Amino acid sequence: MYLISAYFDDVTNKKIQRLIHQVAARTNNTFMTDNHVPPHMTISSIEARSAEVLLPPLSALEGALARGSVQFVSVGQLLPYVLYITPVLNAYLQDLSEQIYAAVSEIEQTSVSKYYRPLSWLPHVTIAKTLSQEQMREAFAVVQDSFGVFEGQITEIGVARTNPHEDILRFPLT
Repeated sequence: MYLISAYFDDVTNKKIQRLIHQVAARTNNTFMTDNHVPPHMTISSIEARSAEVLLPPLSALEGALARGSVQFVSVGQLLPYVLYITPVLNAYLQDLSEQIYAAVSEIEQTSVSKYYRPLSWLPHVTIAKTLSQEQMREAFAVVQDSFGVFEGQITEIGVARTNPHEDILRFPLT
């Protein structure tokens, strides 16, 4: 599996990374840090025989995609294991999702996850993963004390392998 993700400016990265570390410290769940998962928002999840089939259509987007603002407004969970923060799905994010889907959806012998297609995508940034019920309660206590609404900038797009996270391609947005 390969992820196509949005990455953030330094200020936003620091805010998100601080939440990731605070939750890890309180819950003793270090999945995110052990797997070197950087703050990111997955825009597409793709099953493909190799990363090489993804690179040409995604590289063609370099210079065509713009930076944009997102406002993180809420905390949520994908039961039973994932805690995340989520931005408002604005026109910028919707357009970004549609452009990336259009670039990768026609690649032969690949499959885009039904959860990462336009109009069926829940934009989110994972703060903790593989949480037990007790760890989830502790993680929520952390974010109740630490999270506040904030705005961030999406500044890069990348392709990565998962578990552990490994960047394959990453480029700045204009």
